[in-house]
Amino acid sequence: MKVAVIKYNAGNVQSIAFALNRLGLDPVITDNKDIIGSADRVIFPGVGEAKSAISYLDELGLLKVIPSLEMPFLGICLGMQLMCSSSSENDAKGLNIFDEQVIKILPTNKVPHMGWNALFDIKGALYKGVDQKNSYVYFAHSYFVRLNSLTNAKTDYGSPFSAGLEKNNFYAVQFHPEKSGDVGQIILKNFIELEK
Repeated sequence: MKVAVIKYNAGNVQSIAFALNRLGLDPVITDNKDIIGSADRVIFPGVGEAKSAISYLDELGLLKVIPSLEMPFLGICLGMQLMCSSSSENDAKGLNIFDEQVIKILPTNKVPHMGWNALFDIKGALYKGVDQKNSYVYFAHSYFVRLNSLTNAKTDYGSPFSAGLEKNNFYAVQFHPEKSGDVGQIILKNFIELEK
């Protein structure tokens, strides 16, 4: 199976590669749109600032390519936020795969949100075998997506928000599965094993 991890100057992709290695996969880390377009699975990780990341994706010619992909696609952290319509972080426009706005965590909470939080109300194939009550995953972010009709996992940091989104072949998680121990490995394995 050919797994492409999108490299776009937004964070460390090596931890994703190592997590996939543990599943017996040898992913291709690339910014080449043809290689991405021919992959069986695509992972879109990211850490950093939304507007500069979108600008870099535009330079790579990926802004139109990504929303047109038909294979299972997983956005992680900033990747999830960029898949939304817009972000309040420097008024960045997104890929509009999910018609949702990304907003700043309320100042009543410590920002950034860094650490382990429990998932709840999880549903769908991405979370097969994940315990509904005792599954903790690792977050590191300052922006989030409100609960909406595409939410397939929730967490709580002052108030509930979307820990995961799903629409057709597009999946996204606000947390870092590659840093989330056994729970994260189950989620990545489920993603790799998704039926098209």
